[in-house]
Formats: sequence, structure tokens, C-alpha cells
Amino acid sequence: MAFEGCELMTSYRRFKPHLLMVLAQMGYTFLYFITEASFNHGMNPHVYITYRHIVSGLVMLPFAYFLERKLRPKLTLALFVEIFVLSLLGVSVTLNMYFASLRYTSPTFIASMVNTIASLTFIIAVVLRQVYSNHQRIETYRMENLDIRNTRGMAKVVGTIVSLAGVMTMTLYKGPVIRNVWGALIHIQGNSTIHENWLKGSILTAASCITWSTWYIMQAVTLKKYPAQLSLTTWMSFVGGAQSAVFTAFVQHKPSAWKFGFNIDFWSIIYGGVVCSGLIIFIQLWCTEKRGPVFVTMFNPLSTILVAFLAYFVLGERLYTGSILGGFIVIVGLYVVLWGKEGDQTPLVKSDAESSSDYEEQKESKING
Repeated sequence: MAFEGCELMTSYRRFKPHLLMVLAQMGYTFLYFITEASFNHGMNPHVYITYRHIVSGLVMLPFAYFLERKLRPKLTLALFVEIFVLSLLGVSVTLNMYFASLRYTSPTFIASMVNTIASLTFIIAVVLRQVYSNHQRIETYRMENLDIRNTRGMAKVVGTIVSLAGVMTMTLYKGPVIRNVWGALIHIQGNSTIHENWLKGSILTAASCITWSTWYIMQAVTLKKYPAQLSLTTWMSFVGGAQSAVFTAFVQHKPSAWKFGFNIDFWSIIYGGVVCSGLIIFIQLWCTEKRGPVFVTMFNPLSTILVAFLAYFVLGERLYTGSILGGFIVIVGLYVVLWGKEGDQTPLVKSDAESSSDYEEQKESKING
């Protein structure tokens, strides 16, 4: 009985990052619907980004201050500049470009392009590893290890290509529509103020995907210098919120745009700030430190699949066979990549144990000191 309990606990520790990332994608799924309702209600997307990260910073601050009070490294000017750039890539620039591109393209196009982040992150991580292959600390940054002569290494490449093919299938191939046997349970009023400009929208979307991928890679580097995930999440929220406020002040000159009532706008800000910019970012930082940036981004397509099915069953939107086929292909590709990445964990076990030991020694010395 004790042996079974030990085995269960070992399996839990092994698959804890997988479970957390699935829960994170579920959180992003609900964000899609609540923000769509808020934007259609009149909330300015850039104002929303600003408020959302201010709320996130205020919520995460007490946890970061008390739980990591004795563990935070000293914040130097160089480290603050790194956090400033990290906030710029992951919060203000990326999200503002992402929501701006929604004005010129379609949600389906955006969803498909965002899912290429996993492939972009994989490519950037592999390139960085090749460039810095002689760097002794490259393993500690969780840069992607790729050996195509190895079965698991080849699985990463094949899985990434298969997952990308699934994303493209969901976007480019519709197929027969699946009839909905019941009406919509929830109605979200559509927005008629969209102005199509596919060239501008495509450029903004591609740029946001590149900065997002770079952000995931940079997280792994910054976490080694500043391993306090709660504090890093708080800093990114406040700095990113301030950057977004400056940007919004330039593009939105109406004071009325900053006002919101106790309605869907309020709840979208609270949900986005507490769950997505607070809890989920913290989860992603933790998983990035444990498994690397590619592992985190490989779960992104799950939210697109969940959105499609939830939109069908709850909102009564059309569901095409192409979406089901593409979703199945994405899941197969995701599974293949994760299987390939399992081979990376063996040589890193000792490193993780040593890091954990150093962390505990540092914690004990600081508390005793």
C-alpha cells in the first residue's frame, strides 16, 4: 500500500507541469469569451490591458512580498532593465499588437497564428542552443536540446510539424458543418465596427507571435537570475501595466474610454487580472523553470480547441469537421513532442536536485541570518 502511494506521488510530481498547463489553457479559454463580451459592450482593448495588469499587480503584491520576502535576490539596475524588456515583450507590446490586429482580421486567423508560437519558440530555442553550444550554463536555461539522430529528438521535430499542420487544417479547411441540435445557451452580441485590413492585421499578428516567442525564451534566462516567480509576476504586471498606460494615452484621447461600470467590463478586468495575468503567468513561470519554454508553448493549441467546442455547445456557433480533424492532429502532435521531451528530463534530474538543494540552503541561511 505504501509502495502504491509512493508510485502515485512520483507520477503526480512527474506530470504536475502537464496538469498545470492544461488548467492554464482552460483559464485562457474562458478569457476569450468574457473579453469578447466586454469588447462588444464597449470596453477599449488597450484600456482593458492596462487595468488588467494593474489588478494583477495589486493582487500578487502581498503574496510576493510575504512569501518571498527572504528569498528575493537584490534588484539591480541591470536586472530591472531586463524585467522592463520582459514586460515590454510579454505584456504591453505583444498584447496591444494582438488586440489591435483583431480590428483588421478575424478571430479564426488570430487563433491559428497564435498557435504558431510553439513552433517559433522551438526554432528560436534550438538556434540559441546551437549558437551558445559551448556555453557551460546553457543547460540551466532549459534551451532546447535537439539531436535528430535520436528517436526522441526526431519526435520533437515531427510533433512540432504535425501540430502546426493541425493548426493550419483548423484554419484553412472547413469541411461540412456539424449541425447544432439545440440553440445557443448564451448570446454574445457581435461587433459591427471591424474594418478589414489583412495586410496590416497580418503584420501585427506576426510581430506579436515573434515577441511572444521571444518572451517565453527570455523568461527562462531571467528566472535563473531572479528565481522568485511571484515577485517576477508582480513586477511584470506593474511595469507592463505602466507601459500599456503610456501607449494607451497616445492612441486613446477620450477620458470616457477609461470609465467602466459594475458590469461585464468589471468582471473581465478582474478575471483577466487575477486568473490570467496573475495565477496563469505564475504557473507558466514555474513550468518554464522546470521544463523549459518550449514545453509551455506546446499547450497553446489546446485553448483553440476548447474555444471551438465551447462556442459550439454553449454559444451555438457553427462547428466544422475541419476543426475537429485539425484539433485531433494538434493533439497527436502535442503528444509526440511531449514524448520526445521526456528524454530531456533524465540528464536534468541531478541538476534539478542540486538546484533544489542550493535553494533550500539559501533559504535556511537567510532565515537564520
